Amino acid sequence: MPKSPKINWATEPQDHDYPAAASYLSLIYSPKDTKKLVKKLRHAPMVEYHAKDVFRASRLALLGAKNYHVKQVRTKIFAGQELSPILLVRDEANGKVVIADGYHRMCGVYTFDEDAMLPCKIV
Repeated sequence: MPKSPKINWATEPQDHDYPAAASYLSLIYSPKDTKKLVKKLRHAPMVEYHAKDVFRASRLALLGAKNYHVKQVRTKIFAGQELSPILLVRDEANGKVVIADGYHRMCGVYTFDEDAMLPCKIV
């Protein structure tokens, strides 16, 4: 069986990931709560979770390898390019995790290895 390529991760999320997270979170939370969550994400420590656990906790559908954005992530993985860590928010009221930024990255990594560790910031 061929070995999966090594997945390279940046040590911190990219600056543009936070406004992207804010855009998504603003669909779910009030502007005030969104601002607080993004501020907390910026200061949160890096942690790691298995891709399969983030997937299950998010309760989202998994996008397959044929999805355009997942293909882009897979291309970056094959090229050895760094991926930006995932930004997560605990939705305790609904018992799930909101992927504020990084859904396609999580899906792309999952297509290689569901046990892969995903660097994340979570609040």
